[in-house]
Amino acid sequence: MTGFLIRRLLGIAATLLVICAVTFCIFYLLPNDPATQFCGKDCAPDQIALVRKQMGLDAPLIVQFGHYVAAIFAGRTMGSGQYAVQCGFPCFGYSFQSGRPVWDLMMDRLPTSASLAVGAALLWVLFGISAGVLSALRKNSWIDRTVMVGTIGAAALPVYFTAMILLYVVVTVLNLIPYPRYIAFSEDPVGWLRNLILPWVTLALASAAIYARMTRSSVIETLAEPFVRTARAKGLRERRVVAKHGLRPALTPVVTMLGMDLGSLLAGAMITESLFGLPGVGKLFADSLNKSDQPVIMGITLLASFFIVSSNLVVDLVYAWIDPRARLS
Repeated sequence: MTGFLIRRLLGIAATLLVICAVTFCIFYLLPNDPATQFCGKDCAPDQIALVRKQMGLDAPLIVQFGHYVAAIFAGRTMGSGQYAVQCGFPCFGYSFQSGRPVWDLMMDRLPTSASLAVGAALLWVLFGISAGVLSALRKNSWIDRTVMVGTIGAAALPVYFTAMILLYVVVTVLNLIPYPRYIAFSEDPVGWLRNLILPWVTLALASAAIYARMTRSSVIETLAEPFVRTARAKGLRERRVVAKHGLRPALTPVVTMLGMDLGSLLAGAMITESLFGLPGVGKLFADSLNKSDQPVIMGITLLASFFIVSSNLVVDLVYAWIDPRARLS
């Protein structure tokens, strides 16, 4: 197990390094000059040249990349003399728009994205797996057909359409809750829940439909396996057969998809956060794209990559625990 973990960690490090290199190159191949972005369009050429020197943009690209990677792990002093600025660990640079450290901006927004991601994931896993198992156990019945038709409709709805319908019906027509705004859980747990329930449902609806269809197919396939028939032949109750012998192996592909989906969501659900005005990482990424705030774009890209590859590692470890054969891969 230790060798398996070491191989996976080395793979993650190599993946993140490649992503960092590609992102860094794209960052400097864009038509917007970082020095001009930082200084402003009204700066004179000599001022822009000074800014380029202070930012280290006059060094070869490979040297700049080395400084950038080293700063993530050890911090960095940006500039020199009276213009020197200390960027502490982990240093992803400073935002061109606000002048704040990119790491601080991302950490300020991460609790919102984490709240949205975890809540939505719990909803779609709960309802998706429950609907899938129910549909599989009532195969070809009216319940099965109803669930499958409903999942097709839910998966076909765009996120922005679902959000607008929910806002109109729940907030405007029924006036059940106010327009969502983010409240920290530590400040008001009830307010936190009330304001996130619509974004959770919006984000979870389409995913729950996909999970329901996948769970249905997997459970039907597993219940037809010889070991399940053997368990039934021993006289075990159907509920025990399904729960102990059928459900666990059937959920293996669901674990894979959950790891990928949760990693992506923690990086920020851009559309959902923008529609509901939630100050999360996704909303920060959208705003940074509109303003060409390149250091923030780079930082969020690397943060997203970290969450995705970390989720993959968790999935690999779960697989290795469930099936020892996975440790050999």
